[in-house]
Amino acid sequence: MVVTGSLYLTAVLTTETVGSKTMFLPGETTSGHHQIEASCASCHTPFQGVTNAACLTCHGEELTAVDDSHPRSKFTDPRNANLLTRIDALSCTTCHLEHKPAMTRAMGVTLPDDYCYTCHADVGKDRPSHNGMSFDSCASAGCHNYHDNTALYEDFLAGHGSEPDVRDRGQVAVRSLLDRLRRRGAVPREGLASLPSDAPSTVRIETARLKDLEATSHAQAGVNCTGCHAGESGPGARRWVNRPSERACATCHDGEVKGFHEGKHGMRLASGLAPMRPALARLAMKPAARDRDLSCASCHSTHDFDTRRAAVTACLECHDDGHSRAYELSPHYTLWLREQGGSAPAGTGVSCATCHLPRRRSRENGAEIVAVQHNQNANLRPNEKMTRTVCLDCHGLEFSLSALADSQLVATNFRG
Repeated sequence: MVVTGSLYLTAVLTTETVGSKTMFLPGETTSGHHQIEASCASCHTPFQGVTNAACLTCHGEELTAVDDSHPRSKFTDPRNANLLTRIDALSCTTCHLEHKPAMTRAMGVTLPDDYCYTCHADVGKDRPSHNGMSFDSCASAGCHNYHDNTALYEDFLAGHGSEPDVRDRGQVAVRSLLDRLRRRGAVPREGLASLPSDAPSTVRIETARLKDLEATSHAQAGVNCTGCHAGESGPGARRWVNRPSERACATCHDGEVKGFHEGKHGMRLASGLAPMRPALARLAMKPAARDRDLSCASCHSTHDFDTRRAAVTACLECHDDGHSRAYELSPHYTLWLREQGGSAPAGTGVSCATCHLPRRRSRENGAEIVAVQHNQNANLRPNEKMTRTVCLDCHGLEFSLSALADSQLVATNFRG
């Protein structure tokens, strides 16, 4: 049988050898997708190219949550049909083409900076304040974002315009995972006073491991050895797993694992690839960490689960870019040390995780739930998204937006 053209390429791209896939890339992949460039099927559908469905598999929930200001429904409305003759706003790839490094701008946009003008050329008629503005200023001035304006829309700006730079009682919300699991009946109401191992007799458990576990929230929740080491086997199964994967964590931490898979730390696992390693990152990473596989246990350790370590130390063990190195010289780190030393209330310290793994609030059966968003990239696309999820806990709106717009201040980790 003779296999030609696209059929041959499709056959090559479905092999398991990473090199045989990436060698056919038509150009450099963006920083948002480069980790999964070896999983071509994550984005490409044979004979159809990149469909909207592929994009929305990862980004659909995010767009819904931010109340997308340019949703598909806006352009399927017959009253706006004429706009589609100017720009195909129904297709994600109209604005976001991969493998085009020479024309790729911030947020993976591959249209010129004047693309807003295509539809908004007459904006000055409705908004006299916009008369005389440059044709490319919609995209470059920092006032508007195509999809997400949750921190920039006028009513919100007006309602928060007079806030002080620093709030009197700034602090983040306290996590409530354990209470939620107890209400669900997922863990016992009482913890383990002591921790006799429930591991099979054929498994040797070191005493030091049990001592580590006794001081953790897992012990407080009544979680014994099989809670994790048999957690991948399903209800009623007791097959012991020496090194549990994130599937065991998801038994109780489903939201956290979901966020982990959506972010840069876990997106390779979600695409069926080997775990992310710092060696694959485009940000500067410490050489000693380059071959470390990233999993839940990379930050939370394996038995002591110290969230304080996960909030700072685990991050700085890998990250070596200027922003990360500047953290320990920042006012935020001083606040973190005060909280850890007991001289400041819980939630007043600012760790790496405070900003990049923010607390998120939701409701379940009438009760408020405070959990941690483990997609560390969720509030960086664009970074104004950090305003509502993090900055406003401690700062006023004008101060927050000004700080996030100052690239030099970001580089010094807000010291200055």
